[in-house]
Amino acid sequence: MADMTWIILGMTLLGVTIWFGNGIRRIGAVSSGDPIGDQSGIAFLMIDLQTVFWEAGMFTEAMKAEAKTQILAELDAAKSNKIPIIAVCQEWSIPSTKAVARLLMKGQAVAGTPGTEVAAPFNGLADHVIVKRVQDAFETKELDELLKQLGVGQLRIVGLDTNYCVAKTALAARQRGYDVEIVRRGVLSADPKTAKKTLSMLHENQVKLR
Repeated sequence: MADMTWIILGMTLLGVTIWFGNGIRRIGAVSSGDPIGDQSGIAFLMIDLQTVFWEAGMFTEAMKAEAKTQILAELDAAKSNKIPIIAVCQEWSIPSTKAVARLLMKGQAVAGTPGTEVAAPFNGLADHVIVKRVQDAFETKELDELLKQLGVGQLRIVGLDTNYCVAKTALAARQRGYDVEIVRRGVLSADPKTAKKTLSMLHENQVKLR
């Protein structure tokens, strides 16, 4: 009986480990999708510029001030040129990814928790708001459909974090055939040194840097 108990406990632990590991895998995966059609319009993506991240202390005030100035200037230009602005907001809602977020990310941006709204400096500026479940904003296909409706083939990206959600969304967009441009002074990273390598990798994948 004791041996059976240990076997059951071992199998349970293995199952939980696999389930948790799958959550980590899903968080960082880059989705594939259908190649875009004859779409030439431009859209502006604001990625994860949410209260919970903007005010979490991950970025220095100087970093935030520089990024804020650049982002607001970009958004003002977009509005002047009638370029649609899409805010992409993180909400961990898949059970395994919620568990990862609670254990490894201080529970930030779990669906239903405070702070998932667009941060005050950028609130009300987006024409559309999309909720994503993982780092890649295309994972749910909702962004695919919106961009198709808008006739968009070019994306300009600002937001955070360069090493994670910005990078994964840019790579997913390139896989679909979008022309992608990242505004370097409009993206933030808690690890600027690694961000330089990330931007270099994105450039190698035909992501434009401006």
